[in-house]
Amino acid sequence: MTILPLLALSCFPSLSLGFPQEKAPNLRETRKLVNEFFSLNFQEEPEAQRGLEIVQQLDSFPLDTSSKKKRWRKELLKIASKRSELTKKAGEYWTWEEEGRGRFIIGGETKKPKALLISFHGGGIGSADARGSFGNHNAPAKKLGWLAIFPQALEATEYGWTDSGTEEWVLGLMESALRTWDIPHDQVFFGGHSMGGYGTWVLGAHHADRLAAAAPSAGAPTPVYNYQKELIDIQEGVIPNVRNLPMVVFQSLDDLQVPPDINQFAVQRITEACEKWGGYSDFTYWEVNGVGHGAPPGGSIAQLEKIKPFSRIPFPKKLVWQPALDWKRRWYWLYWPQPRLGETMIVRMETDSNSIFVESNTKPMGLQIFLPGELFNLKNEVTVFYNKKEIWKGKGEPTLGSLLLSSTYGDEQMLLDSRISPF
Repeated sequence: MTILPLLALSCFPSLSLGFPQEKAPNLRETRKLVNEFFSLNFQEEPEAQRGLEIVQQLDSFPLDTSSKKKRWRKELLKIASKRSELTKKAGEYWTWEEEGRGRFIIGGETKKPKALLISFHGGGIGSADARGSFGNHNAPAKKLGWLAIFPQALEATEYGWTDSGTEEWVLGLMESALRTWDIPHDQVFFGGHSMGGYGTWVLGAHHADRLAAAAPSAGAPTPVYNYQKELIDIQEGVIPNVRNLPMVVFQSLDDLQVPPDINQFAVQRITEACEKWGGYSDFTYWEVNGVGHGAPPGGSIAQLEKIKPFSRIPFPKKLVWQPALDWKRRWYWLYWPQPRLGETMIVRMETDSNSIFVESNTKPMGLQIFLPGELFNLKNEVTVFYNKKEIWKGKGEPTLGSLLLSSTYGDEQMLLDSRISPF
């Protein structure tokens, strides 16, 4: 971790050892189920539940040969890629044009982009304009060879990036952009200034498994105060979740609009989390004096250049997850159908013993654990410990159900064909 300077009960039907339990549907039925799966909106609970029912049916379809795995990987990615796309032309657009709602700007490098930047504007109550972030990040994104999407918060509120459905919509824009351009899924960055810095912090934490890095500027996550108006914590779902996310956080000491105390406190919390859980090795706090609420020295591009070298690591050996959204069910190599909001869960993989260690205050019922070949010896049994006690031992057999469940992002790097259900 680099600090510069530092001043201070599931609805998911049980999956028995990951083995197929029912007669597999025929090929026609299978393709019908797969197409239905990709038509679902997984941000809605009933549709997510239907998706899990389809997955259970297709767990009876074994992927027992390399040719089957290869064929179905290709087919699932092809179907996933047919979902909504964006135009490739730079300019200003509306998702719901008739309603004048869902404004966004496409900019940066639109021909052959190397990466994707989602840039969050500043503002607050009564103020929301995508042109603000466009002015900050369009030219830097173009210079770096990055496509840039500049969404405008759906409602001009103090927490515009996380209320009124804006967060769900922004994630949809991100996924549509990745389907439209041939951009590696490990090259997605978030950045923003002021309230956009808040959006970068919070949405970056909520979706860290999707990102290469995040660069909040002159903005901070929401603080928690006691009755004496003393700063005592940072909102849930942020500090634990950025353990594996590279970040460059910029703050000026003389910023009167967003004073440094909140970001300094967040850094203190990250230091404590690092001592407790390890990680945060690519977290940088960039603090200066004299620029007020302005851009970093060297401009916005100086901050973006600091995050440019990073790529998303899809399967870290150790995960810390504090769910903040009931519709955010995937976290790296975990899938929790009904995440318990605010519950901190630590999951780590021990390669030598092919073991998984899960820690939490309350048993994470329904938790699904994918088995990446990069971390696990899939020929051997996997042992699962919960709060240091062995609770499960067995193998995860490759099934079409697992591959389908892992394909919701349409992200080839995150496709996995084996999983277990130890809880």
